Amino acid sequence: MKMRLGLAVVAIAAFAAQASAMTDNELRVLLEQRFAGDRTGACVAAAVVEQGRTSTAYVCADAKTARPFDGRTAFEIGSVTKTMTAALLADLILKGEVSLDDPLAKLLPPGTKVATFNGEPILLKHVVTHTSGLPALPPRMTITDMRNPYARITEQELLQSLVEAKLASRPGTTFAYSNFAMMVLSYALAKRSGRDFETLMREKLFTPLGMKDAYIAKPPAGVRAAQGHMSTGAPTSAWDMPVDMAGVGGVRATMPDMIAYVRAQLQPGNDATGRAIALTQNQVIEVPGARVGMNWLLATTGGRTTLQHGGGTGGFSAYVIVDKRAGRGAVVLSDASQADLGGLGAVGLHLIDPSQPIGVPRKVAMADGALLDALVGRYRLEGGLGMVLRRKGATLTIQADAQPEYEMGYDSVGDFYALAFDALLRPLRRADGGYTFTWHQGGGVVKAERLEAATKAAPTSRPTAAELKAYEGEYPLTPDFTLKVFAEGKRLYVQGTGQGPLEVLSVAKDVFVADSVGAEITFERDAAGKVIALVLKQGGQTLRGVRR
Repeated sequence: MKMRLGLAVVAIAAFAAQASAMTDNELRVLLEQRFAGDRTGACVAAAVVEQGRTSTAYVCADAKTARPFDGRTAFEIGSVTKTMTAALLADLILKGEVSLDDPLAKLLPPGTKVATFNGEPILLKHVVTHTSGLPALPPRMTITDMRNPYARITEQELLQSLVEAKLASRPGTTFAYSNFAMMVLSYALAKRSGRDFETLMREKLFTPLGMKDAYIAKPPAGVRAAQGHMSTGAPTSAWDMPVDMAGVGGVRATMPDMIAYVRAQLQPGNDATGRAIALTQNQVIEVPGARVGMNWLLATTGGRTTLQHGGGTGGFSAYVIVDKRAGRGAVVLSDASQADLGGLGAVGLHLIDPSQPIGVPRKVAMADGALLDALVGRYRLEGGLGMVLRRKGATLTIQADAQPEYEMGYDSVGDFYALAFDALLRPLRRADGGYTFTWHQGGGVVKAERLEAATKAAPTSRPTAAELKAYEGEYPLTPDFTLKVFAEGKRLYVQGTGQGPLEVLSVAKDVFVADSVGAEITFERDAAGKVIALVLKQGGQTLRGVRR
């Protein structure tokens, strides 16, 4: 994976030469490497689709409690559905009925009002590239059960939200993921067709592609819906959506269905469905931080472009990635939510490019007492919610304003997680010796601000200019990303491949942080005291680079 010394990990790397065809057993071994013993208890199915062959595998974090799975087990694929909805819009475009440059209002029933930005309308191309400016969810949406959040939204709430919404930015200028926008598109496509969205999807996509067991609300005979689980491993309810809004993330599909879908992305046919799929793959817009086709996220390095999309519901995660030039695609399905743990992107990318790290299992661990003590205190999340962290023996508890107190677990990656619900607390070490954190819940990330002075760590002497020189060198973290470390007087800097330098500050012997990007770097020494490697921790990832 490519890093940016923002230092955050982003998606696409320079690709190694095409690997040889993968066997089923090789794929199984890779999944076991990533998930065996994982605290989520996830069972994961994956497939690598190549010209001439397809490898498949299924593993569970705990082999002793493996859940049943076969070719007719359906998973919720979440937002991967959006790429399918885009194909339905592409079909209308190819028929000349609409254009990506048409206003969204043109596709909606006559008289439907749509919010504008200073009179500037939302165009269809803005909807399928997440640049509409619409908020993530309809403002009028009523959520009565977080375990099934979309179940009760009505057509009236959707349309009233479309009138009342305040656009956060001028359409076409900023990438901001909007489920709301895609709910509206799904609704519009259904109303225009005169059929419910599930029927439309079946006629235009599922049947032509041979996705015989894919569905939204009406499972074909013999299909078994998998049980979903929270990231704690606890079972949770399925997500239900009004059928005409289900183009946002309501498709359920089996592994054979998804293999058929990936094959169609690799080699779109010359029929109407194939031409529509091919159209969705073309870049529509580029804004800071994102290149987007019709709901496909695009990235190009070394002359090769991949199509990617992840999906997540309360109890499932999914990921599809396609490298058309290499003739290889992959799909990964999990029956436990991975949304707050970084999703399945690293797994999917590794299956396309084996030189990229696949990740490691998150195992239950014991937090260091000093870390627990450093986190204790009062905080305020962005948006205003207050939280108190307390130490309870060897664990941490969290209590939000006017809510019960909950105990947190801790894992080997270094994150705390709620035991009673899906949420993650990621500690961030600061240059002043204290800690803050980011709160991850429902796929969102919110920063926390400490409301009182932290207990200061014991002061450490700052490294001298000569001591900083000892860290200088190049440290490759992935095949395509290297950290260059250099000193200027009593300041130490790191610089990632293709990026500008960033100062890091000493917080302990051989430990440095960059507050602005939430990164921590620890240098390793050999028995003689010579610096030989560094370890970067950021965003739930740990990467090690040996000095060269």
